[in-house]
Amino acid sequence: MKAWSFSTDSHPRAERAAAWREAMSRLGLPIEGLSDAEPASASVVCLTSPLGIEFALVEAGAQAISGRRTGQPAAVWLAVLLSGDALLVTEDLAEELSPGDIAYGPTGEAAALQLETRCKLMFVRAPRVALNHRLIAPFHLRVGRLDAAKGGAHILSALLRATAESLEDLTVDQLRPVELSLMEFLAICLIERGMATSELGGAGGSTAHLQRLCQTIETLLPDPDLSLRRVADEEGVSSRYVQKLFASVDETFSHYLRTRRLERCRTDLASPQQARLSISEICFRWGFNGSAHFSRAFRDQYGLSPREYRQAGGRLQGDVENDIFGA
Repeated sequence: MKAWSFSTDSHPRAERAAAWREAMSRLGLPIEGLSDAEPASASVVCLTSPLGIEFALVEAGAQAISGRRTGQPAAVWLAVLLSGDALLVTEDLAEELSPGDIAYGPTGEAAALQLETRCKLMFVRAPRVALNHRLIAPFHLRVGRLDAAKGGAHILSALLRATAESLEDLTVDQLRPVELSLMEFLAICLIERGMATSELGGAGGSTAHLQRLCQTIETLLPDPDLSLRRVADEEGVSSRYVQKLFASVDETFSHYLRTRRLERCRTDLASPQQARLSISEICFRWGFNGSAHFSRAFRDQYGLSPREYRQAGGRLQGDVENDIFGA
């Protein structure tokens, strides 16, 4: 797990502004409105997880974190305000953030976080594919705010705040479940916020229902006998209705089920804490009936055999590797 930290206090006074801009640029966070005079004391603690999700705890005085960074791998960013007063600004909105609120958006879209006072924030940057795996419908992410007092955002905010409190002491084993839960709760929050209508495409109600159905599937993945009828019964709907929901996003139940099982296996193969498990144990763990079938399906999906993927340290080839790991 990659880790680094920075503090302006470790630099000569005359160099602190430039050093701070450089540190924030390393995080992909351009700074505006900061004079070359000595800035208020500022610091960063940053960890990058095994799956390429970046967690950064930032404490700084009044300034604007603003601009559009191009040339970066597609990613989604989150910023939870831990203390202080801040404003989220885009061409379409200007919203005050209360402590615990979460600003979010895609890299490459212009936005600004205006720190009105000294603030402490937790920034997260995750490969976009990590979110796409959890949202089955087409999704056009916009900059926005999640109210920490409501629904799933309340849980997500608590998770991020607790992670921020312990960030300097977290181990790989402790951070791993955080990154998995993070994308799960973010997907739930976006559905709750009503994006099924404005950004997910299609009918909002059916898209939200499909997303809930996919969460049900996720809990049942280890069952090798999982069937469309079993999922329909769990949801209290007909098998035909489930088929129609998947067809509405050009997907099928069987293809989605296989893809999610493969993704869970891929995650375990890349995880250092699952290194003690054999490839066969991992494939059976997620509902595959045979290791030979699993190996063929894995190669078809990712271009490497499970063994080659594990030996490569959990990295894929070519563009797929760049998308997932931000290389």
